[in-house]
Amino acid sequence: MPREHPRGTSDLIHPEKITGERCAGKLARTVREGAVGKGPAPRAPRRRPTSLRRWRDHGLVKEFHDRLRRKVREQAGRDPEPSAGVIDSQSVKADAVVGADSRGFDGGKLINGRKRHVVVDTLGLLLAVMVTSADIGDRAAAQVLLARVATAHHLLALVWADGGYTGSLVEYSLAVLAVVLAIVKRSDDMRGFVVLPKRGIVERFFAHLMRSRRLVRDFERSTGSAEAMVYWSMTTLMTRRLARPRPSRA
Repeated sequence: MPREHPRGTSDLIHPEKITGERCAGKLARTVREGAVGKGPAPRAPRRRPTSLRRWRDHGLVKEFHDRLRRKVREQAGRDPEPSAGVIDSQSVKADAVVGADSRGFDGGKLINGRKRHVVVDTLGLLLAVMVTSADIGDRAAAQVLLARVATAHHLLALVWADGGYTGSLVEYSLAVLAVVLAIVKRSDDMRGFVVLPKRGIVERFFAHLMRSRRLVRDFERSTGSAEAMVYWSMTTLMTRRLARPRPSRA
């Protein structure tokens, strides 16, 4: 007689049998620990698409993330849709699996890899992310990213940015997207480390990403998977915020 699976036949992993709860748990573990898992169990199908790929291709990762963001904003007493945000980029080293078509060299940071361009709201919650090769300029990527954000969030009227986003992008944002791009510059008389107004919001966001082992480097073959990992890292943060007990009002 064939030997039974030690966990029972119900644990054999088929795409149509994976529940949403198991997908969420698997993705959270992957982002947090940086591991893909222990591999298929005995007698499991040899080929099985990962839950991330299925959720990514159907847009479920971003949809789940956006719903949670609205819940977190409502819990904080804010409008579900933001009216202001902060834009910035982060260059990270790419793993060997990243192809030459989606990686580049950032001469300013001296990093060979990819760049994450993000827009966050004033609570530090992610509005949009776009992953490119590291040699793509901030202003060129911001023109595409801001257009996406302005289309998805009609109430967005103000975005803060650093000095790397000056130039024609400011006029383009106001004339085409109806978004004011406010440049927060560092004055010449500043010495040492100084937290600039609104700049700490997005820096705190990047610090959270670095707490996810999967995001310390870029391990994804496609930029779509890299963006999905960023969304899911913020999803885990927002679920903890929503599950945190709120103090009772006297």
